[in-house]
Amino acid sequence: MNKYICEGFVPFGHYQTYYRVVGKKTKNPPLILLHGGPGSTHNYFEMLDDIAEMSQRKLIMYDQLGCGYSSIPDNERNCYKAGTWLDELENLITFLGLEKFHLLGQSWGGMLAVMYLCDRDASAAKSVVLSSTLSSAKLWAKELHRLIKYLPTDEQEAIKKAEETQNFKNPAYLKANTHFMKLYASDDPKESHEEVLKRPKKSGTESYITAWGPNEYTPQGNLSDYEYTAKLSKIKIPALVVSGINDLSTPLVAKTMADALPNSEWHLFANSRHMPFVEENKKYMKILTEWLKNND
Repeated sequence: MNKYICEGFVPFGHYQTYYRVVGKKTKNPPLILLHGGPGSTHNYFEMLDDIAEMSQRKLIMYDQLGCGYSSIPDNERNCYKAGTWLDELENLITFLGLEKFHLLGQSWGGMLAVMYLCDRDASAAKSVVLSSTLSSAKLWAKELHRLIKYLPTDEQEAIKKAEETQNFKNPAYLKANTHFMKLYASDDPKESHEEVLKRPKKSGTESYITAWGPNEYTPQGNLSDYEYTAKLSKIKIPALVVSGINDLSTPLVAKTMADALPNSEWHLFANSRHMPFVEENKKYMKILTEWLKNND
């Protein structure tokens, strides 16, 4: 399928934000995609490029500050926080002159979408897709520690010891964490058949550790106090909650969001982990296309 793609950079204070737009302008509001991490880059969202033609709208994806082609500040860890990334999103929206749009946030990107909709002027947003994400860091950590109990005993012990000693470099821990992520997140990107997944990228390791923590189940960065379940009632626009059956975003995490949102639907993918848009790509795109058309 032929794709119209435009790339560029948005000035953001002393920094710059890389963005990538797929598709041409139509009467339909564009879809802004917020990637995970923090620090995971936009790359995997290129799996959704065909949505631009399928739904006749622009797709707007970008690398958040601290990763990818965007600025990666050295020795300025205090910029890796929610407020900065919210300002960056608003700056992008203003720069591109977006009057109406849909939002899709995956994992950390869903947290960013929730905070934007609850804490900023989000009157231009028509709908939101919360893909494999969370509304409570405490519930997330509790659920992931429940999943850790399904690992072999030696791997459970390695993770427990790492958390107790704060030594996350021990080979036994690294092996256990890799196994955990393979079960509930994704395979090694190098083993993927998809070019967009195995393409080398500048991941935001410093932004991830600073804002979240050393791994998915030990939130101890500046986002560790992220508790938005009670605030979800503020989000009146249509919300689609998406998750996989073996997702880091467990069914309890996903249902907690769906129940707290006033105008929500929840779709559980039966054959996916943390990235249904990769593992059940065609089904995901079909559901997303229908959702966007129904909420334009």
